[in-house]
Amino acid sequence: MKNYLSIIFGFIFGIWVSWPGIFVHRNWKCFFDIIEKSKKDKLSLKAAFAISPRFILRGESKDNASKLRIVSDACFR
Repeated sequence: MKNYLSIIFGFIFGIWVSWPGIFVHRNWKCFFDIIEKSKKDKLSLKAAFAISPRFILRGESKDNASKLRIVSDACFR
């Protein structure tokens, strides 16, 4: 039980270090707004600036995990 609590605490702490704004309601609203606009093929300017040029130029894989990371970086940092 103690190990599970340590793992959960470490996971939450690691996410908070990566994205400090993840526990703020306003940032989650931003996250869901970008997701909703992307369904309508309208990209938010904030999300567009969060994409690194290397990601676009090198043609790295654009799987769901990469897309989630980009949107999360745009809203939670």
